[in-house]
Amino acid sequence: MSATLSAMANGRISRVLVSGSSGLVGSALVPLLKAGGMRIARLTRPGATPREAPDEEQVLWDPAKAIAPDAVSGFDAVIHLAGESIVGRWTAAKKARIRNSRIAATQFLSQSLAESKVKPSAFVSASAIGYYGHRGDEVLTEQSGAGTGFAADLAREWEAATAAAEHAGIRTAQMRIGIVMGTHGGALPQMLPAFKIGLGGRLGSGTQWMSWVDVRDVAAAIQHVLKTDSLRGPINLAAPNPVTNAEFSRILARVLSRPAAFPMPAFVARLAFGEMADELLLASQRIDPAKLVRGGYSFQFGELRPSLETLLQKP
Repeated sequence: MSATLSAMANGRISRVLVSGSSGLVGSALVPLLKAGGMRIARLTRPGATPREAPDEEQVLWDPAKAIAPDAVSGFDAVIHLAGESIVGRWTAAKKARIRNSRIAATQFLSQSLAESKVKPSAFVSASAIGYYGHRGDEVLTEQSGAGTGFAADLAREWEAATAAAEHAGIRTAQMRIGIVMGTHGGALPQMLPAFKIGLGGRLGSGTQWMSWVDVRDVAAAIQHVLKTDSLRGPINLAAPNPVTNAEFSRILARVLSRPAAFPMPAFVARLAFGEMADELLLASQRIDPAKLVRGGYSFQFGELRPSLETLLQKP
């Protein structure tokens, strides 16, 4: 085990650089890392509201430009979560922003880490289960091939953008994150208004698999990967018990004590969301997180209902 990972395992403070620290995952991850004795530095865009925490560093960066290797030198680990939200109608301009915020930014950061004088022992970069495309009932492991479509191409190129760091000898992991359940962003807050007034229901046929994951597990799993030298390469990060969209709708409605009697036909979803409907809302991905589990991670929320009940504060 490297000196940095030994320090983590022994609870001593380590320096961790985080991009996207104010997003849904970052907001859960940073407090967890700090509680574990790690010292946080945030990659921050120029002009962003500065953080007031006296124990945090700020490293300025522009994701659209190269970052000086000296700026990212000397950190024990780097976690890269930043990226334009994928939610919204996928116009040509929206797609370009999504791609550039992930692929170009990751390439710049990866190259700078590779060229830094004191390299991190670990580089953990976000990816997504969109990598697999629409796969019906097929159980998907990290050995499953990439799918087709914008989301699949995006995730494949996003992961490839970490190559410079990996080739420089930095242990690199690409976290293929499922549909994140959290109350401060992501999919759940967008679903809640309709379900709370009893107007929720399945999307399309409802048979498509939803590989969800609680935001608290996302944060804890990333922390686990930092500490586990055997975990590298693509890693599926989704709960071990995915559900169909129809099951998801029924469980969410029950947690809210509401009916789920208003399905949205596929054609309505396509009219409302365009290409995004087919690739995100109607696509089926049945993810197996066995690699992460074999690597020693135990999910806090393996079942959907307890996750939703605690997130929505149901007794």
